[in-house]
Amino acid sequence: MQQDTGVTAVAHVIQLAVAPVFLLTGIGAMLSVMTSRLARVVDRARTLEREVPPGGTGAESEVISELSTLARRAKLIGRSITLCTITALLICAVIAVLFLGAFLQVDTATTVALLFIAAMVAFFLGLLMFLREILLATATLRIGLQQRSPGDTPTGSATGHHKGRSQRGAA
Repeated sequence: MQQDTGVTAVAHVIQLAVAPVFLLTGIGAMLSVMTSRLARVVDRARTLEREVPPGGTGAESEVISELSTLARRAKLIGRSITLCTITALLICAVIAVLFLGAFLQVDTATTVALLFIAAMVAFFLGLLMFLREILLATATLRIGLQQRSPGDTPTGSATGHHKGRSQRGAA
């Protein structure tokens, strides 16, 4: 009969652990998106570094300005990745504590609650950093569109939809 109680307790812990496991899946997806954005920023920065014109021209200051923006974006994404990774680690700790509590027959409710709250705070802050990076990326995109002359169209635009946007942005 004792074994049934242990199996029942473990089955209950598994039920409790399912939600945090799904949360880990979502965090993993977010980390994938963030690392992809970081890779794009790094690739763009490397490309720009090879294109820095010699001789202190005006084009050099534009490239340096864009590199500075890319560096800020990379730092924000890096912080976001760090915070989301901490979130995943805290969720793993929640799951481990749930199982340890069942195995040792100890009440772990307070510990689990505190770990989960810490995980949500870290995730919240990570998403805020990610939002700041997105806002920075779109702000610099808008500046680029506003600097075009009204007759310019972006390369690769077959329909010219962007042309209207750049005219509105320049006004």
